[in-house]
Amino acid sequence: MGRPPGGRAGGGEADVSPDARRVRLSRDLVTALATPHDGVLTRAQLRAAGADDSWITRRVEAGDWQRLHRGVFATFSGPVPWITSASAALAYAGEGAALSHRSAARLLGFTARPPRVVDVTVPESRRVTPTDGIVLHRRTTMPAVGGRPPRTLGADTVLDLVAAARDVDDAVGWLCAAARAGVPPGAVAGAASRRGPFPRRGLLLELVAEVAAGIESPLERRYHGDVERRHGLPCAVLQRRDVVGGLWIRADCVYEGLGVRVELDGWLGHPGARTDADTWRDNAVLLARGDLTLRYRWRHVTVTPCSTATQVAAALAARGWSGNPRPCGRTCVVAR
Repeated sequence: MGRPPGGRAGGGEADVSPDARRVRLSRDLVTALATPHDGVLTRAQLRAAGADDSWITRRVEAGDWQRLHRGVFATFSGPVPWITSASAALAYAGEGAALSHRSAARLLGFTARPPRVVDVTVPESRRVTPTDGIVLHRRTTMPAVGGRPPRTLGADTVLDLVAAARDVDDAVGWLCAAARAGVPPGAVAGAASRRGPFPRRGLLLELVAEVAAGIESPLERRYHGDVERRHGLPCAVLQRRDVVGGLWIRADCVYEGLGVRVELDGWLGHPGARTDADTWRDNAVLLARGDLTLRYRWRHVTVTPCSTATQVAAALAARGWSGNPRPCGRTCVVAR
């Protein structure tokens, strides 16, 4: 939104002027002023339009408006949409602020789930008082910003999310979500090279290479690492597209020449898990190509990877694989 006219850094309320003009604003004027900012106006913007402080206070006390932060108002009653909360956070933070982290991810299409708090990045030189509902991040050098409301761009948002990730699976999930939303892995690597040191930089570059190779979810990464590589299984071709029954289908993993496919039904990669379309596809490839489809969920890959490897190895051997799986450790159930 930028810095409100006449406002001060941090969105704080200035003292009420004793000679404030007692002017009321029409509903149409308030709507015209607030609509570009998702229903949000600051006290400074209202004063600049001619409103006096007592009139603003009466709007809030009457329940017509809502005070979201100090000096920041939603010019309507009822539930506050997430986008309004985001714009209010920017209005509070003031000049140079931008949505970042999970808030930017929401606007960039990385996730459909609105975050519980609003992440806002501000220049380090700015003084903004912390307040409920806003997580402030300070930057010596601000990343590139675009859009309305302003948010960090895709590649820089990925860096922020990976640096703040709970664990490796969380980091992989954000990288894959960004790739699905159209952020190329190469752009993420380029942004990492331009930014100074940050947490998990080495991990990010490693994961970027895996996503570029076709990994599309944390579950797929776990499968290829914990099931295939650790047990000496052949590497499947990722995201294989074929025409079956006149329709294009895509398989997570295909063991070419062996007639075995693996589908991974993790909630991150396949919300809702198995569907009617999945069942049709499994039957279609069996009838058209004779391919066997194995389906695994998060627990099969992350909790019992050794048992899963045993089953995959048996399917591959039945279809002509001449190799031998290897146990990953002393307690592994894979036979030597």
